[in-house]
Amino acid sequence: METIFTKIIKGEIPATKLYSDDLCIAILDIAPVNKGHALVISREPYPTIGDCPPKTLIRMMEIVKKLDAAMHKELDAEATNIVINNGPAAGQEVPHLHIHIIPRYSGDGKRFIPKKTAYNEGEIADYGRKLHL
Repeated sequence: METIFTKIIKGEIPATKLYSDDLCIAILDIAPVNKGHALVISREPYPTIGDCPPKTLIRMMEIVKKLDAAMHKELDAEATNIVINNGPAAGQEVPHLHIHIIPRYSGDGKRFIPKKTAYNEGEIADYGRKLHL
């Protein structure tokens, strides 16, 4: 499957690369939430986490951790949002696994807090049974 990210990986579309290895790359997002917003992208176009081999996902998270540290140190970020939109219903726009690392600052006016819901009587136990590993 060809995506905008496969084109970036092949060098067909320019990007500001922050990291590259045999499993993933990291680039700056061209439409950042805050300046410095980065993406860690699997080299293979796995659509979601469920499609991605553990080795690749582990490497991606190692790079996320390094970028998080760099944002704190180099950009004076007070915090970060680390986000995976895992499927279209979750807001995933490109069907190619990628992780957002967004530098955050007090008073930056950005909100990533979903509206919460509540369980009905006995419902939490049912969900617990369904999701128990």
